[in-house]
This record gives sequence, structure tokens and C-alpha cells, in this order.
Amino acid sequence: MNARSGDDPLAGFDDASRARLHGLVAEITERPAAVAVRFPAAARLVAGARTDPADPAGLLGPTPADRARGALLRALRDAPTLAGRPERVAAEVADLYRFGDSDEKRAVLRGLEGPDGVRIGPATAELVADALRTNDPRLVAAAMGPCGYHHLNDADWRHGVLKCLFIGVPLAAVHGLRTRCDAELTRMAGGFVAERVAAGRTVPDATWLLVGDHPPTLEALATEARSPHPDRRAAAGLALAQHRALQHHPEETECASSTRTST
Repeated sequence: MNARSGDDPLAGFDDASRARLHGLVAEITERPAAVAVRFPAAARLVAGARTDPADPAGLLGPTPADRARGALLRALRDAPTLAGRPERVAAEVADLYRFGDSDEKRAVLRGLEGPDGVRIGPATAELVADALRTNDPRLVAAAMGPCGYHHLNDADWRHGVLKCLFIGVPLAAVHGLRTRCDAELTRMAGGFVAERVAAGRTVPDATWLLVGDHPPTLEALATEARSPHPDRRAAAGLALAQHRALQHHPEETECASSTRTST
């Protein structure tokens, strides 16, 4: 079973880790205030869980520590003493994010995802926006997961996608990219390409998954390829080579709009 299986959030945990986590869940269900201490410590208590070797930093999905902490968030939500008090749950979750380190913040964002995720109302958008103000790939990737897809407006979501390019978060981390990508995102990604080349810098390969055959971008690169500045000519040549390589794998283009003219 995949370690990130939604069917079993404890998949990959050994028996000792499961037992420790069940004990923490029971404690928080009975005494919700304990989450302030147990949430930060959860990673140590489930250290026996297997980490996905293909995604050790948790950019594409929750780590074992994220899943353990997610179980504690659900225990907090389901605590009988907090029944009918969603504002208290939201405040507790927001505090766990606010006072946590980057791994704890990521775990909070991951814990809000999915059908069984903890619901904290408008506070979700605030946490997502805060994560996107950082340059931490772990937080940006989590913010651009399902929470970002559902809680960011179009403009902020597009800027989040571009931030992924800026800081090296794989576009596979962006939930619903094929569904939500539009001509404006293609235009913005094309502008990013033009800016990088004009500065004589290379373009991240993933950018072309958004740009595709965007005519204004290709025209700008053709112009830069004739630039009197060697660094700009070289950068344009590399970018055009990246575009040609993508033409051999058109199915990899993420934006359906990328073949349309957008100015």
C-alpha cells in the first residue's frame, strides 16, 4: 500500500508507532489542550514510519510526520468537549500553525486536505496566504495543494504557481493544475521566460509545461536570439531548445490554453 494512501493514514507505520499514535489520539480526544504539546512532538513518537524515498521533503504529499499530526488534528476536531464549537477548533489549529516550525506548519496545511480534513472556515485562506509569503518549498508546495485550489482566488492561485517555478517546487505539487490553468497563467509564465532570458539566465524546464506554444513568448525569444549581448543570445538559444524538446512530448503540457494566442 502506498504510504500516502487515503484509505489508511497510518500506512507504513510500524506497530510501535501505531500504538504510540493511538495513545496520543485518545489523549487529545479526552483533553484537547494536550494538542499544543503533543502536536510538535508527534514526529519523534512515530519515527519508525517509512518515508517515501521519491518525496522525502513532502513536496508532493504528506510525510509520515504530517499524517501523524493530521490524526491529532482530527482528534482535536472530534473531541467531545469541543463539539459545536468550530471557532475553538479553528483557533487551536491556527495557533498550531502560527507557533509551529516549518514542518509543523506544513502538517497543519496537509491536515486540512481531503474529505476527512479538518475544516476551519476562513482561517484556511489566511494560513494558505501566509505559507505563500514564505520562500520555503515545503510550505509553498502544501499551500498549492487542495487547500490552495479551493481557497485561493484566480489571481493569487496563478501567483502561487509562478512561485513554485521561482523556488523549485515541482508543478506536480500544484493540485488541479490542468483544470485551473488558463490563458492568463500562460501569459504570465511567458513573461517569466522573457524576463529570465533578458537577464541572461536559464529557464526552469517546468516553465514550458505552462507556456507551450505561446506565440508572444516565442517571438520574444526569437528577438533575443539576435541580441547583441552574448549572454542573452545564449539564454534564448537554450530556451528555444527547451521548447523544441517539449514538442516531442506535447502530452506533458499542463495548460490546455497554452496553444492559444494570449497577449
